[in-house]
Amino acid sequence: MKILNSIPAWLKNKYFLSVAIFTVWMFFFDDRDIYTTYISQRTELRNLNTSKTYYEQQIATTRASLDALKNNAATIEQYAREKYLMKRDNEDLFILTTKEKE
Repeated sequence: MKILNSIPAWLKNKYFLSVAIFTVWMFFFDDRDIYTTYISQRTELRNLNTSKTYYEQQIATTRASLDALKNNAATIEQYAREKYLMKRDNEDLFILTTKEKE
């Protein structure tokens, strides 16, 4: 009983205890706690912005190569030779592959 008498009255107040428990729950145990809301989501946002810039660069590169394919016959021929292994009628095509080490 001596311990209960040494605790201040405002700490024994049921409203104060309810608010304190609620605050602790919201800061540490809830699904939207402080760590998730402010730290984890900011890191995710930073990663998404990085990937956004990467994909924007890839889109620009692809658009440039598409424009080159639409406007230049030599580029179309080079693309067909590299991607689809096409050849002219008077040419022989040799495909060299390398063995991967296991």
